[in-house]
Amino acid sequence: VQLQASGGGLVQVGGSLRLSCAASGRTLSTYDLAWFRQAPGHEREFVAAIRWSGGSTYYIDSVKDRFSLSREYAKNTVSLQMNSLKPEDTAVYYCAGKTTWYGSSWYRTAQDYNYWGQGTQVTVSS
Repeated sequence: VQLQASGGGLVQVGGSLRLSCAASGRTLSTYDLAWFRQAPGHEREFVAAIRWSGGSTYYIDSVKDRFSLSREYAKNTVSLQMNSLKPEDTAVYYCAGKTTWYGSSWYRTAQDYNYWGQGTQVTVSS
């Protein structure tokens, strides 16, 4: 599966951005799609994931009340709505995918994911 990320940009503290990850090449019915981020000098960090079949989601605590994942079946796209952005959200954001199955635990490390999109920069200015 090929992943194409888009939607990054520069925003002020408290603002919003919407990232999209468009998938092609395969149907996503057996996939988890996730967002990771990497700030300069830091390791790539898991942010959130959605299970395409069923739509269940998982978020890290620091974004749980501010970020929201959604699916668009017709476009084979996953979107990450980011609200109330903080300077610490500044990073390059990557979408990633892996096969999964019903009842599987959430995968939260970069090594778990087989497919990656290119990064998109998110900068939150104070």
